[in-house]
Amino acid sequence: MQFELGTDGPKVIVVGVDGSDTSMRAGAYAAGLARRQRARLVVVYVTGAPAASRLVAEAAGAVEQAINESIEDMRRQVEQGALETGVATDFIAVRGDPYGELIRVATDLRADAVVVGASSRFGHRFVGSLAVRLVKSGRWPVTVVP
Repeated sequence: MQFELGTDGPKVIVVGVDGSDTSMRAGAYAAGLARRQRARLVVVYVTGAPAASRLVAEAAGAVEQAINESIEDMRRQVEQGALETGVATDFIAVRGDPYGELIRVATDLRADAVVVGASSRFGHRFVGSLAVRLVKSGRWPVTVVP
């Protein structure tokens, strides 16, 4: 049995975003939950270089610039949302596998809950979506927003 921190309701909520419609809805839902619970919201934006950019050296610079621009755009959206809602919000941009990075950040921050958007990819019904993998990890309550 894991040690319980002894608080009523979540104090740290981690939400994974990638810019998709479902992840942005998950972000809005998590912000509302954090506001109602007076919790800290941690928005995790996971990026990675597309495989094609590793094959074509000339594309690497352009891909890197596009990734950096997308990170800054998401950071601005998160900051604006935090101002509008009054929610204490942190933004973390990381590179790597979304599942591994969300697990790492949520563990490091001792998150009380994780929120993600539902996958709209057809293959995830058979292979397993990020949300299903997070639920199976059994570490936190996971809310999946459609």
